[in-house]
Amino acid sequence: MTIYTQWSVVSNAPYRDHDEDNLRDAFSITLGKSIILREMKAVLITKPGPPSVLKIGEVPDPQPSDGELLIQVRATSLNRADLLQRRGIYPPPAGTRADIPGLEFSGTVLESREPECRFKPGDRVMGLLPGEGYAELVVTPAVTAMPIPGNLSFEEAAAVPEVFATAYDALFRQVDLKQGERLLIHAVGSGVGTAAVQLSREAGVTMVGTAGSNEKLSRAKELGLHVGINYRTTDFVEAVLHQTDNAGVDAILDLVGAAHWKGNLKVLRSTGRMIIIGLVSGSKVEVDLSVILRKRLRLMGSVLRFRTLAEKTQLAHLMIENVLPLFEQEKLTPVIDRVYPWQDVSAAHSYMEENRNFGKIVLAGQW
Repeated sequence: MTIYTQWSVVSNAPYRDHDEDNLRDAFSITLGKSIILREMKAVLITKPGPPSVLKIGEVPDPQPSDGELLIQVRATSLNRADLLQRRGIYPPPAGTRADIPGLEFSGTVLESREPECRFKPGDRVMGLLPGEGYAELVVTPAVTAMPIPGNLSFEEAAAVPEVFATAYDALFRQVDLKQGERLLIHAVGSGVGTAAVQLSREAGVTMVGTAGSNEKLSRAKELGLHVGINYRTTDFVEAVLHQTDNAGVDAILDLVGAAHWKGNLKVLRSTGRMIIIGLVSGSKVEVDLSVILRKRLRLMGSVLRFRTLAEKTQLAHLMIENVLPLFEQEKLTPVIDRVYPWQDVSAAHSYMEENRNFGKIVLAGQW
């Protein structure tokens, strides 16, 4: 964090040039008499392109508005949306910088402008963002922030918000998954996939999962997956129908998209439900509507990033009530493949693009 001064500075507290945590308390701005430009480090998308376009630079600090928290970020984690945003094909919502990716954070409250004062400076919190998470500081609505369970580190907490909120919302609020039902999870080794396995296990759901390697399937079984299918070597349609005595599954959580579309319709039983939350293999399909009509299927899509503040607030509250206690009870665990320092963000993006990770990829450490 760098301070540039012009003319005079009005000091309200002792300043030590090595104590960055006290910077906000140390100075105030008197309009016309002093100018203080505070800057923070952030990962910048210098231009649309490959991972090498990501560079660490300095940008003005974000300023919290009423109802918001200012957070010192301790860690964040990668999501597929970050890769698309870096390539220039998935812009963030209006009002969010397009050159700083990052959909979640874990960190410490520096300043609260929340009237209810649920959080105070020093509190450990985590949450979802529309973007700008690859930075030293972020601002977020206080109503969407969540306390970090006491048994989780900042790195572990950074692996929770996006994947567990996505899986919980998709499976239990939209698909309305019930105990005893059969669920097919595509990309079961992804961050959302590993979260879905754990949440479904706790709900008493029977799970079949697909992945591109036997190693990922083996690790998913350690989390509670019942049947694993390597889609590179096995036709998942035949395998699912064999495992279910041709009955099919009650629900599908699909992070893959176009490649599995036809197969998904074949393995869904009558009145089955499918929710699509990712399009890794593409978004264009040819649809036979008669299958959907005949089977009376319910097809849904979901994304968290563009939801309203009210929707995000409700989801955060449901997470606090229903999911975070399971971390405290050690029934759920963040699944982290590896932690990269901020300086290696390009390598982290390359690693994700190669589909090598099982679970989350985290960015943390000193800038």
